[in-house]
Amino acid sequence: MKALRLHGIGDIRVDEVPIPEPRGKELLVKVGACGICGSDIPRVFSHGSSNGKYPLTIGHEFSGEVVAVGADADDALIGARGAVYPLIPCRVCDPCVAGHFAMCEHYDYLGSRRDGGFAEYCLLPSEWHFIRSEGADLQALSMTEPACVAQHAIRRANVMAGSYVVIFGAGPIGILAARWARIFGAEVLLVDISPDAVAFAREKGFAAIHSREVQVADEILKRNGGRLADAAIEGTGAGAVLASCIECVRARGAVALLGNPAGASQMPERIHSMVLRKEIAINGVWNSSRAPYPVDEWAYTVRMMDSGALTLTDLITDVFTLDQMPRALAEIKNGTRRVTKAICV
Repeated sequence: MKALRLHGIGDIRVDEVPIPEPRGKELLVKVGACGICGSDIPRVFSHGSSNGKYPLTIGHEFSGEVVAVGADADDALIGARGAVYPLIPCRVCDPCVAGHFAMCEHYDYLGSRRDGGFAEYCLLPSEWHFIRSEGADLQALSMTEPACVAQHAIRRANVMAGSYVVIFGAGPIGILAARWARIFGAEVLLVDISPDAVAFAREKGFAAIHSREVQVADEILKRNGGRLADAAIEGTGAGAVLASCIECVRARGAVALLGNPAGASQMPERIHSMVLRKEIAINGVWNSSRAPYPVDEWAYTVRMMDSGALTLTDLITDVFTLDQMPRALAEIKNGTRRVTKAICV
């Protein structure tokens, strides 16, 4: 089979490798689609694999069809189609025992620590890593991972029916968060500094503003009957945007930090004081929840896709083959190719 493998920092190749054979509880999945995550670019060109393993098949946002199972797995799964949960928890550390698998202290991970989804086939450790779909498109299912992260951010911001939510960052993850906010019954405003991103968000039916053209807090007051937002999602990683989030939420409001930090973050004294005076809850977001309680966000996301309540494929702007991936990743890195959401099929 073909697999996109990282041989070292900056050394990414499409290799011919043997198709793995499932053993025990393992499942062999024929990959239907695998999304390019923002983290894949620094992994390939700056950071390398997370544990020093080379060569490594990258890719963690993927879907597929079960084509073979190990001797201890249920062979009735053969032919099932679904999304892949890439995190492999140790299940013995304190976070795992509490069901917080994303905070596992000794985790493994498909696509960054062991072979992942930019390949024709991928081996899953068990059925638990496969979320079966009852009819969603495989390209849509490849976006389950970012959709779950976006859902988790909305939950961490305590969004509920009737909330007014401002989301900074109108890229695919921001639009996914906005779609979840609507499903939860909230009103949404997206904010970005890119005219293209603002236009894309408006094309998808959302209110969106350019933060260099208007004062965001004033705009929220104007649109929300003189009240600030109940919740803000920081989806850019820029320290200055955290300050904007704090300015934009009401007393006892909530901020969810979704974007990976981009440089040092410093909080001006005025903003620090505002956090205290308004008693704002600032919540971190790390991955998503696969535990059954209070909500298995992965199973819920796939159900929402199956029902048609959550649409994802319209966010895909670029589709590549495995053979095209080395060049595509390089072009995305150097800015000669601009994508909203890209996948490999």
